[in-house]
Formats: sequence, C-alpha cells, structure tokens
Amino acid sequence: MRTETRTDANTPETPAWRDRKRYLWLLGLIAPTALFLVLPFVWGLNQAGWSTAAQALFWIGPILIYLLLPALDLRFGADGQNAPDEVMAALENDKYYRYCTYAYIPFQYASVVLGAYLFTASNLSWLGFDGGLGWPAKIGLALSIGALGGIGINTAHEMGHKKESLERWLSKITLAQSCYGHFYVEHNRGHHVRVATPEDPASARFGETFWEFLPRTVFGSLRSALHLEAQRIRRLGKNPWNPRTWPGNDVLNAWAMSIVLWGVLIAVFGPGLIPFVLIQAVYGFSLLESVNYLEHYGLLRRKRDSGRYERCTPEHSWNSDHIVTNLFLYHLQRHSDHHANPTRRYQTLRSMAEAPNLPSGYASLIGVTYFPPVWRKLMDHRVLEHYDGDITRANIHPRVRDKVLARYGGDPRIPPREASGRADLEVTR
Repeated sequence: MRTETRTDANTPETPAWRDRKRYLWLLGLIAPTALFLVLPFVWGLNQAGWSTAAQALFWIGPILIYLLLPALDLRFGADGQNAPDEVMAALENDKYYRYCTYAYIPFQYASVVLGAYLFTASNLSWLGFDGGLGWPAKIGLALSIGALGGIGINTAHEMGHKKESLERWLSKITLAQSCYGHFYVEHNRGHHVRVATPEDPASARFGETFWEFLPRTVFGSLRSALHLEAQRIRRLGKNPWNPRTWPGNDVLNAWAMSIVLWGVLIAVFGPGLIPFVLIQAVYGFSLLESVNYLEHYGLLRRKRDSGRYERCTPEHSWNSDHIVTNLFLYHLQRHSDHHANPTRRYQTLRSMAEAPNLPSGYASLIGVTYFPPVWRKLMDHRVLEHYDGDITRANIHPRVRDKVLARYGGDPRIPPREASGRADLEVTR
C-alpha cells in the first residue's frame, strides 16, 4: 500500500491511496489450480525416468501448506499497513475484490473432478505412467484436493458473512466439497456469539492439545449448528422435524449439496472413489479446525456480574499480519477486526495494534499444532504474557485446570518470564 500526491491549479494537495495488493489477491487462485499446474511437470519427470519424483508432485497441497507458504512468510514478513479511513467505503464497494473470491469456485470444482478422475483411472499413459497411480500418489492427490477444500472453507467463510443472497449460496456450494456445510450456520450464529468463552467449541483452551480439540470442535460445532437452525425454524412458527421445512433448513440443504456432488462423482467414477472422498473431506475440515485452534488459543472474555460475557475486543483473537498467508486466506489473519466487523470485506480488514500476535503466519503454525509439546513451548508463555502472568484470566482446559490454578492461584501476578517456564512444566506433566 502507498499514497501518492496529486495536485493541480485548482485544488490543494490531496493524497490518493492505491492498494498495492490489488492484483496480488489473484494468488489465492493458486490453491484451486495447483493440480493443473503440476501436471506438465509430472509428464516431464516421467519422460526423464524420474517416476518417483513425478508421483511426489501429487502431494502439492501439503507441500504448499507446510513448506512453500511458511518459507514465503519468512521471506516477505508482515504487511503492517492499513487502508486509510477515507477510502474504506470505496474499497468496500469495489466489486473486483469479491470477484476474486467467486473465481475460486469454478477452479475448485474443476480440480475436484480432475482429482476424482486421476484417483480412479486405470490408464494414465498420457501422463507417462504404466497403468494408474500407486497408493502413495493417490494419498497425496486426495490430500491435495483436501487442501484446496480446506482453503475453500475459508473462501466460503468470507462469502458466508455477507448479506447478499448470492454470496451466501456460493458459500454453501464451496463447503459442499468438504462435507462441512453446517459451518455456514455454526460459524456465523454460534462461534461469533460465543468466541473466546468455554462454551464455544471452536475456541481452544489453554493446555488443550489439538488432538483433544479436534473431536470437541467437530462434534460440538455439528450439534450447535443443528440446535441453532432448529431454533431459527421454530421462531418462524414451524416444526424443524417436519420434512416440509427441510428444504429451507440451512444445515440440511448444505449437506444435500455434498450428497449430490459426491453421489454424482461416485456414480461416474465408481465406488473406488470412496477413499478419495473420505480422505479429502477429513483433511480439508481438519485444516479449518487447526486454524480455529490457533486463532483463540487460551483467550477468554470476562463474565460480567450480570452473567453475560464482555463484548469481544481485539485482545480476544490471535493475529498475524504476514502478507503471503494473508493473500491466500483473504486477510483471515486480521482476525480481531473480523470479529469486530463480521460483514466487513476482506480487503478492508485492518491490522489492530491491541491484538495479541502470533510468532508467524497461520501456514507456519498449522503443522506446529500437531505437536503439543512444541505448541505449548511456543504459545503458553505468550498467553501468560498477554494476561500479565495472571493465569486465572485465561480460558483453561479442565484437564489441567486444578494443576494450573494450584500453581498460580496464590500469586496471580507472576512475572511472565517465570510464569511461562513453570506453566510449560505444569501442563506437560
């Protein structure tokens, strides 16, 4: 982002702001086109006799998430600039930015169909293979399609918050691949209400491992979505269990899209596609949940005397302003502003100084969440420092609550450096 100065004979100097990331947002289309992009290289490696390397390229999704994006985040660092207030309205209404998200969907589904074909084909001689793919390549292919589905959930997230009916339906269509259509309901009407509280299944607790969090958030979010949608239908004076209401049920019609999508593809490509469907779906929504895990880890909104929680503020979301991952995730890492202004479009989200910051971009940390001791060493002291050493202000996992409070309850103002080392020890026992 930069400002220029324009002057003429009749007007004083006025700054003209230009979004230097305007065309960089198209990099978000790398994920849904990656499979197409690697096929010429697969053919070339096979022609050179490097068949093992050719099959490794089908792992392009995990390679992108765990290697390329973290390396690029390290190389290019943080963005650090916000659009000035005077251009916000024009930037918000610039339809180019929403078209960038719309373009994700046709490429996403073209890749899904291509992936289904490659997974089940028995003759891929045109790619230089003798027969079909081996299972190592098939697993990599399914994970790569799952990766674009996981990133697609974030694209659906951007559209699902908007008021336009078209964008809300496009959100459900994008979610159909990962069979996670209930996210549309739970995220908007559940997570944004309960964020950074013990009641929220999508807010990770201090001392809770990712592997404990994953089943809690998957099944908790599912139950919450069904409950919230049933409540909405009852408020309309209808019975949510009456089949006549099911077409208008936002959970059921989203799931129906998944059934139609994969039912058609299995009919076309055969039951051999079923492992592909399962692998890509589970991996796709697990990527979403690993991001959920790191976005609010250990953060807690205080409960007022009235029994209601305080308003969500920037201090209740972990942020990262690393520019490369932000380009792929449509500024999702500017998460505090998103919770303050859920309908605000991604191009106008701001980096907020009051928000606690992660040590790197989301892509760099997704893999870290899989290793609890490494994650705790990296993040537990940051939670404590954020609360000035007062662990009682954190959202503590019940499994470690007694140990942690016994250790810190008598002296809630432990210096952060001392607290962090002792907390790591206590949680890992």
